[in-house]
Amino acid sequence: MKLAKLLLIFLFPLGLHAQTDNAELQKMYNEDQSSRMEKHIDWSILSKQDMEREKRVYELIESGKIVTGKDYYNSAMIFQHGNDTIASSMAVKQMKKAIELDTTINKWLLAAAIDRDLMRRQKPQIYGTQYVKNNGETKWRRYEIDTTKVTDAERKQYGVETLAEQLVKERNMNLKSISEFHANGNSISKTLDFIKSEKKKEEDSAYNLSEDGLNIFAYELLNAKKLNDALVIFRLNTALYPEAYNAFDSLGECLLLLGKKDEGFKAYKRSLELNLKNENARKILAGPKSKG
Repeated sequence: MKLAKLLLIFLFPLGLHAQTDNAELQKMYNEDQSSRMEKHIDWSILSKQDMEREKRVYELIESGKIVTGKDYYNSAMIFQHGNDTIASSMAVKQMKKAIELDTTINKWLLAAAIDRDLMRRQKPQIYGTQYVKNNGETKWRRYEIDTTKVTDAERKQYGVETLAEQLVKERNMNLKSISEFHANGNSISKTLDFIKSEKKKEEDSAYNLSEDGLNIFAYELLNAKKLNDALVIFRLNTALYPEAYNAFDSLGECLLLLGKKDEGFKAYKRSLELNLKNENARKILAGPKSKG
């Protein structure tokens, strides 16, 4: 055997292959997320789809096809949308494994999975990620929480709002969405002017003009293939919230989809400057197309 071949075997042992993310599982995750961004969700249909995805994940686990940190993260999200304690406990288990394999993975889902598992067991949540609206109720409310188990510092480590911020979030969730105004036959320019005028009213506005509220509206436009309209709202969001790293991250995504690469990478760079822990921006900027 030639020396070069011996060296190759030494450096890359036989049977050792680079682990790649499961493409089928990624597709299932994407479907899980996109189905929840529809304006009018038929929950009976979605529930059936959730059960089918959950069943398939169990099959992938049995066949050893869930390997990478991303695989475990994607499977955790599907279990998160199950309807019993078996699914919720699996979401926690899969997320713990995901973080064990890849410490850069967004840890918010672990906090949410723990909270939902507690809620499924009729116990108080501890992070504060779960909001509910029971039958007959007209407003969202934060599910019961035991505030003594987790500190606000720990919440921040998992990307969860502080207790004070959760109260603001609860209020925003019960406000009208900008999509309601826009859906009433208003052009994107008129909607833009409306947002600006309503923003001046601050807490007197009946609309959710928070960073998250505007981001959700922009993604609704994006999912409806109205990329240029979405871009208008993403840009406005960064103007209204210039210190919000996620607003710039979302703007970068939209710009790249529109082929505006230079502007897109600039937005991602700003997002990373605002939050050095934004691994999504870091990975995109590290790609070959962002060089030069």
